[in-house]
Amino acid sequence: MAKYMLIMRGTDESMARMMQTPFEEMLEHVGRFNDELIRAGVLVAAEGLDDAAQGVVVDYGAEAPVVTDGPYGETKELFGGFYILDVASKEEAVEWAKRMPAFPGSKCEIRRVPGIDEFPQDNEWIKVERAWRERTGQL
Repeated sequence: MAKYMLIMRGTDESMARMMQTPFEEMLEHVGRFNDELIRAGVLVAAEGLDDAAQGVVVDYGAEAPVVTDGPYGETKELFGGFYILDVASKEEAVEWAKRMPAFPGSKCEIRRVPGIDEFPQDNEWIKVERAWRERTGQL
């Protein structure tokens, strides 16, 4: 099994369409999808994100980091939420993404999440992280 992050991206048009959809209707569609993931035993985490206008951006382009109120760049650079799935393959992650309730114009980027076992186990920082994961029940 491997973990994959499904990153949900919208456009101005798909976001406008989403905002026109009754909240209870969105909850119904997303809730059914989430329930399928739970029943299949592949859901690790899933969260939507607050409006990008409420966030901040830390830009490391200058000598000292510069903090500005969000959002940054174009809508296509923003993501609105994510799922982390523990599945057998990238192909399985793609199949789940294809079933995700999404508005036309939206996109879903799929990226593998490397596990801690893939890093040098003799590295002191990996040892610290492994101990933290063990203490918090994440390993």
